[in-house]
Amino acid sequence: MGLVVAILAGGAGRRIGGDKPRRLLGGARLLDHALNHARAVAAPCILVARSPEQVAGFDGTVVLDAPGIEGPLAGLLSALSWAAAAGANRVLTMACDMPFLPDDLNHRLAQALISEVGVAVAASDGRLHPVCALWRTAVVPTLVRRAEEGRLSLRGLSEAVGCAVVEWPVEGGDPFININTAEDLAASEAALG
Repeated sequence: MGLVVAILAGGAGRRIGGDKPRRLLGGARLLDHALNHARAVAAPCILVARSPEQVAGFDGTVVLDAPGIEGPLAGLLSALSWAAAAGANRVLTMACDMPFLPDDLNHRLAQALISEVGVAVAASDGRLHPVCALWRTAVVPTLVRRAEEGRLSLRGLSEAVGCAVVEWPVEGGDPFININTAEDLAASEAALG
């Protein structure tokens, strides 16, 4: 197994009132939108969450955030560690609150993951999206060292391990829209309609 897809669903979702993975968009949970994107990639899929309650109703593999680390780095460490133990050398991460991800996400990131870099990161409209990235499991020691030093930025980690940036067009809408608030959810619902 070379690749694992990890859906990062451990955020608290405070700005949207909590329970973000189970918020509905177009009649489906945000988590379901992420699962549809993940299942389109021919690879095993895991959900990474802070607690099992966040992903209730999912009958697949749930991996909990690494304890003692704040933010998305905790989920990334758990995903990379699980994948490495399963014999995978790459993890495609995607956030559960990005329901419009491009169909060619894995393909384009895989093309950019040349031997000199530890991660290929999606970008759009001049912004990096390090939660949507293809990571080598070999970056775990760097991640752990940076976490121990209190450096918890995914962007900082991507720079430290060598990063290839893959830019997506935004004509017709940004495929990396992130739903953080009730207003974001309402705007995405309107866009679907």
